[in-house]
Amino acid sequence: MAELSHLDRGGAIRMVDVGDKQPMRRSATAEAWLVTGNEVMAAVERGETPKGNIYEAARLAGILAAKRTSELIPLCHQLPLDVVKIRFEPHADRVRIEAEAACRSATGVEMEALTAASVAALTLYDMLKALSKSMEVTGLRLLAKSGGRSGDFRAEREER
Repeated sequence: MAELSHLDRGGAIRMVDVGDKQPMRRSATAEAWLVTGNEVMAAVERGETPKGNIYEAARLAGILAAKRTSELIPLCHQLPLDVVKIRFEPHADRVRIEAEAACRSATGVEMEALTAASVAALTLYDMLKALSKSMEVTGLRLLAKSGGRSGDFRAEREER
């Protein structure tokens, strides 16, 4: 097994030193789903949501979350993000949330994309909870990443 980079020789958790790594373009895309049920999505489609524009609120929350990932996740480096994009794909009984983050840095942006997708999903939940308490956030996963020592990654596409 390869040496674990976040543990020192004594087994204590440490932040990885990326100071000697060359900055390069890195990007990552993640997704999450909010399963709402048909009635909630019908209300969304009609624009009958009690808290206003759910998608714009969730988009802003996801972007802000990506920018603050290092404050939320231990050992994450603070990154100078170049862009964060949040997209929504409504379905009959659920919403797919896709978050993309990119920067020029010495370390990857996977956690920023995952954080953005999860907080955007949670914000949608908050915006819609007056309509249903039985919604479910599910399917949070990394879809793709590029750049870095480990190279590129692309997940198998799944329909949910």
